[in-house]
Amino acid sequence: MSVMCVYHVDSNTNLMSSDPGNVSHEGTKETKQQVNRSTNSYCPPHGTVNKIITDGVTLIVLWTLLWSLMGNEVLPGGNLFGLIIIFYSAFLGGKILELIRIPVVPPLPPLLGMLLAGFTIRNVPIIYEFVRIPTTWSSALRNTALTIILIRAGLGLDPQALKHLKGVCLRLSFGPCIIEACSAAFFSHFLMKFPWQWGFLLGFVLGAVSPAVVVPSMLLLQENGYGVEKGIPTLLVAASSMDDVVAITGFNTFLSIVFSSGSVISNILSSLRNVFIGVLLGIAMGFFIQYFPSGDQEKLTRRRAFLVLSMCISAVLGCQYFGLHGSGGLVTLVLSFMAAKKWAKDKVGVQKVVANTWNIFQPLLFGLVGTEVSVESLESRTIGMCVATLGLALSARILATFTLMSFAEFRFKEKVFIALSWIPKATVQAVLGPLALETARKVMAPQLEAYAKDVMTVAFLAILITAPNGALLIGILGPKILDRGEVIGPLKLELSDFEHH
Repeated sequence: MSVMCVYHVDSNTNLMSSDPGNVSHEGTKETKQQVNRSTNSYCPPHGTVNKIITDGVTLIVLWTLLWSLMGNEVLPGGNLFGLIIIFYSAFLGGKILELIRIPVVPPLPPLLGMLLAGFTIRNVPIIYEFVRIPTTWSSALRNTALTIILIRAGLGLDPQALKHLKGVCLRLSFGPCIIEACSAAFFSHFLMKFPWQWGFLLGFVLGAVSPAVVVPSMLLLQENGYGVEKGIPTLLVAASSMDDVVAITGFNTFLSIVFSSGSVISNILSSLRNVFIGVLLGIAMGFFIQYFPSGDQEKLTRRRAFLVLSMCISAVLGCQYFGLHGSGGLVTLVLSFMAAKKWAKDKVGVQKVVANTWNIFQPLLFGLVGTEVSVESLESRTIGMCVATLGLALSARILATFTLMSFAEFRFKEKVFIALSWIPKATVQAVLGPLALETARKVMAPQLEAYAKDVMTVAFLAILITAPNGALLIGILGPKILDRGEVIGPLKLELSDFEHH
């Protein structure tokens, strides 16, 4: 009966075979074709069209529910309305960039589309007059995004890889970041007329490499076997997390120096105290999270992920409330690293939950950063000095990376590849860039807002310039420079969930 039904739909198909087995096979094939046709039909809609309509109706219903509960907050001009507009605009911008495919060119990171969506909202007056986000909301969201970044960094650190590559990994984690920070401080002092403490603050904003660009590119090379014999993808993935920690710690140190009235020595001692407190709290909370919840509980992965997220976000916000700048980030990193070391392979499920959480905060983070940059407030001279400072600091970073890799057993072309792979910037710049401006506004220091705005501008330009170019350089040069060997499984297993970090 099913065969005859399919035959009626498509009479050109030869189903009337004398072989019953052939009839059954052909009938099954035609049934699958009919299912595919119905999936793509439009009356009633199926597939992509059905999903779009369903999601649209769901959004309308949710908006109606929020309107009934919160009133004018979800109407144009309300705080929640502005947040929703930024989120969906950034999300759409990222999806549009994902759809852009140029032959022989690696895909661009979606975060670039999110950043440009926020920038567009900010500089279209008709739209921006209805978008208002309180600074407290914006600050809390960015701190939460930073916490998620550090959780993923801690969970992704592979103790075995770090032990095997500890010398090279430590040089790659600390050296380029510190040298770029010092170079940016030097050039910004003479080109942008920054005080030295502001120069170092800017330097550590720029010093962080972006796992959002480096890690997916390295995993793609690893899947195809490029550079795996010498462990280049493993090295860059492991070092990218450590590099971010160095940059964030240095930024918090100089942020406290810039906005404190005490002496430099007292501020440095205060920062060291905060580091000690952060590590101590991280160890204590890490021991707790290793054994609670216990392995015999139901929905263990979700419980672990929720506890890690809630404890780390509470630690970051709580440390900020008590003035322990930087301590919360160290608590997060130490806690997640200790938890991952205890859970071993079970941490992959926790990584997936944290990755899904990051997918929500990523559009908010880059959308909010884009809305901070106004074309009207930018001067051509300011942009020129910012680009010059960024370019010179990047050049110093590339040269330092190449020099530090000269002490490892890499060929000349491999050193060039590692040096050029170490330039992309995105996530940490999006978090740290606006913090100085928010702090200046919070402490009522209008004389410092000009420096803070320049820091914000340089961070924005760093993402805009280095993220796409870094992704293109890695994707194009990797297959041409690196030797191709057998695919290594553990890196993909341990780090597959870093794709959107």
